[in-house]
Amino acid sequence: MFKRLFDFVAAGLGIGLLLPLMALLALLVLAVDGPPVLYREQRLGRGGRLFTLYKFRTLRPGTGTISSVAPEDDPRITRIGLWLRRWRLDEFPQLVNVLRGDMSLVGPRPMPPTHAVALARDQLDSLLSVRPGITDPAALYFLAEDAVLAGQAGAETAYLERFQPAKVHMQIDSLQHASFCGDLAVLARTLALLWSRSAREESARAMRRLL
Repeated sequence: MFKRLFDFVAAGLGIGLLLPLMALLALLVLAVDGPPVLYREQRLGRGGRLFTLYKFRTLRPGTGTISSVAPEDDPRITRIGLWLRRWRLDEFPQLVNVLRGDMSLVGPRPMPPTHAVALARDQLDSLLSVRPGITDPAALYFLAEDAVLAGQAGAETAYLERFQPAKVHMQIDSLQHASFCGDLAVLARTLALLWSRSAREESARAMRRLL
């Protein structure tokens, strides 16, 4: 209950502080790429319950179901979408998901149902035992995911076979050692690394070793 209270208050403050920027980004998407501004996708939440995840739209309308993975060279990505995705600005609307109780600030990233079928039952049960999050140590490690998958033949297959197993292992390990102080540390690291070019370069080097 304390974690939920912290999420609710922090997400509310975050939305209040970021509202002018989010409004500017929404207008930018609308002016450059047209409507709709938001992208809605079904993801797995706590207990396996489906919820609607919100992002600023970065893919061309009607192309979101073609592949669940969109590397940086994906032709579906819009003109403004590449910039939004690279710096994770498209994720800001997920603060609304946190406010609603669909997500937490810190937790394993919510996966599409199609990705869940590749996991062992005990792995899936562990990941679905908590609310999914906006950030966690695995999300920071895989910061350059879209860039590394660019140019890969069968990017979705490469993700599911190479990256997802390593990501799931890190997520479960993080859950086993989770604490409130640990969550605060993850949030601080996220703010420090999210828009760092050197952090993205380090992530890309680490991820290429998995290919």
